[in-house]
Amino acid sequence: MLDTPVFASAAVAAPHRLASEAGRAVLAEGGNAIEAMVAMAATIAVVYPHMNAIGGDGFWLVHEPGGKMHGIEACGPAGALATIERYRGKGYDILPARGPEAALTVAGAVSGWQLALDLSRALGGRMPLRELLIDAITHCREGYAVSDSELGNKPNELEALKAAPGFVSSFWIDGAPPRPGARRKPEALGAALQQLADAGLDDFYRGDVGREIAADLERIGAPVTRTDLERYHARSVAPLSLKLSGLTVANLPPPTQGLASLMILGIFGRLGPWKLDSFEHHHGLIEATKRAFAIRDRYVTDPAELDHPPTEFLTEAALAREAAAIDMKRAAKLPLRHGDGDTVWMGAIDGKGLAVSYIQSIYWEYGSGCVLPATGIHWQNRGVSFSLDKNATNPLVPGRKPFHTLNPALARFDDGRVLPYGSMGGDGQPQFQAQILTRYRAGQNLATAVDAPRWLFGKTWGAGSTSLKFEDRFDPSLLERLDAAGHPVEESGLAYSEGFGHAGMLVKHARGQVEAVHDPRSDGDARGL
Repeated sequence: MLDTPVFASAAVAAPHRLASEAGRAVLAEGGNAIEAMVAMAATIAVVYPHMNAIGGDGFWLVHEPGGKMHGIEACGPAGALATIERYRGKGYDILPARGPEAALTVAGAVSGWQLALDLSRALGGRMPLRELLIDAITHCREGYAVSDSELGNKPNELEALKAAPGFVSSFWIDGAPPRPGARRKPEALGAALQQLADAGLDDFYRGDVGREIAADLERIGAPVTRTDLERYHARSVAPLSLKLSGLTVANLPPPTQGLASLMILGIFGRLGPWKLDSFEHHHGLIEATKRAFAIRDRYVTDPAELDHPPTEFLTEAALAREAAAIDMKRAAKLPLRHGDGDTVWMGAIDGKGLAVSYIQSIYWEYGSGCVLPATGIHWQNRGVSFSLDKNATNPLVPGRKPFHTLNPALARFDDGRVLPYGSMGGDGQPQFQAQILTRYRAGQNLATAVDAPRWLFGKTWGAGSTSLKFEDRFDPSLLERLDAAGHPVEESGLAYSEGFGHAGMLVKHARGQVEAVHDPRSDGDARGL
């Protein structure tokens, strides 16, 4: 097995080293895990712009040492001008993924930071906002090296992305994609972050920064208005949880796909005995994924529009019914929609045992591609998950929240261990979560579980068929058995690929020590005290 870093009392994990460095610095100054996460979230929004931004959304899962859990939903709704009639009138049959018309939802992440810091203060946190944002501001002013992940990224719909206002001038250098060794200095973004540090995070929505954001969105023709920003507030939500043998797993409710993540584990747990990396292990998870995604696609939408409580899908009877529908020898054929997503998952645990699982995203790489000139903020395209069919599960309606692939996870073991975990990867997130958690439960340590090869069930970008893609380090005999069982096996040709997620895990043991690791597929690491 690989060695997992072990720290005496506290740790953070992030997909970029500068983010984990910022989080560790806050812990070293006496900050708690929430404060460390805000510092990490701000930093990574600067240095990993293809994966996230302050013009995106975020979701929090916070576990107190005494066992109480908190959820924060920081996803913005569709703007007042984002109507089906608007897009139909412009000749669209589906929502565009790039450009001003793709920048159609309010960015919720910064409001989520504020709500998290309110919780932090209630739990004794006292670090000033300026200290939490200083690393992000410094990287804007002094510049940062473009990451290997961004250098190797191949964006979808590149021509439309290049045409998005501000994209080329902000992210390319001399009209061309950055090359190894390139550095960026996003000074306008740094000034906006400095204003937030001085005036408070609420300024993003109802102050000077909000005014500049709204003016720029109007100028480029996006359907989000100043009033949309002023009305927005992140909200606290009750996490979903599921009891399994020896542990309880938690995630967030709709509009996230956290329900699917829990259902996969719940269904898989009822499929009978399995051994690590056996046919039963992987076949069972794949088939559980199909069942969970079929329900997700019929049900998950804006929480105000749900037909019935999501907990109904997590009952013993519901999970047993789904498990009974699985043939443990043959693959079922179910259509799955395709959901790309470029995102960051990060975790933090402090010396007192406060644990955070957090995810922040702009959906596709670089989101809408639109960079607002006054603030340097680039805006998400999360609204592309809406439908222009008014009878769809997620129809486009002003004020409605879109379906979210984002979902932070956390496990609490009966022996006292607390384990925040998660991954980026759109539809892959629940699949990657299930793979790394089942590996850990089967006896692999964190580093080995996260390093191990992964599979992804879904449509390949640009292709109409659904395949089961594998990194190249699986036992060939396993792939042969899966193929014989009817799985559409497709080898990726790569031993490690970020197309299979950037995952991370941290675990706080009852005696206080913390193990932590982030994905070798990313530019990140784990650091601690």
